[in-house]
Amino acid sequence: MTFLDLAKMRYSCRGYKPTTVEQSKLDYVMECVRMAPSAVNHQPWTFRIIRDADGLAKICQCYNREWIATAPAVIIASVLHNEEWVRSDGKPHGNIDIAIAVEHLCLAATEQGLATCWVCNFDSALCHILFSLAPDEEAAVLIPIGYPADHPREKTRKPINGIVV
Repeated sequence: MTFLDLAKMRYSCRGYKPTTVEQSKLDYVMECVRMAPSAVNHQPWTFRIIRDADGLAKICQCYNREWIATAPAVIIASVLHNEEWVRSDGKPHGNIDIAIAVEHLCLAATEQGLATCWVCNFDSALCHILFSLAPDEEAAVLIPIGYPADHPREKTRKPINGIVV
């Protein structure tokens, strides 16, 4: 499979089979995350894999959508603000770094026959409390992960001359 094939296969899944994701696949996905680049190699992130019923119920409190409850696991991707690199103009780089790592996660999951979805519109403050995150740690993305029960919609993208100028 080419990288382009993989990129075309990845989609935002909103329905999962009740099948447990094998630990070996999660380990592989997280190793791919570990290899993600970050500014000055600071790696300002943590990833929590939530698989137990209590933890998944807490996730549903942070993001109240029926479909997320179908995921057998959800990964909380957090930015460590005390470890992120800051540009000379003062702009922190943590959100960019976590985005790179999360997309590594999503593509690696796709390669393994799993599906994911970026969830950024959730109650990050509540997630911080429910999962006892450190003071400088911000839950940035929730990533449900599992075997898809839905099917991808056709992707529509701008033409190449609409993005390469």
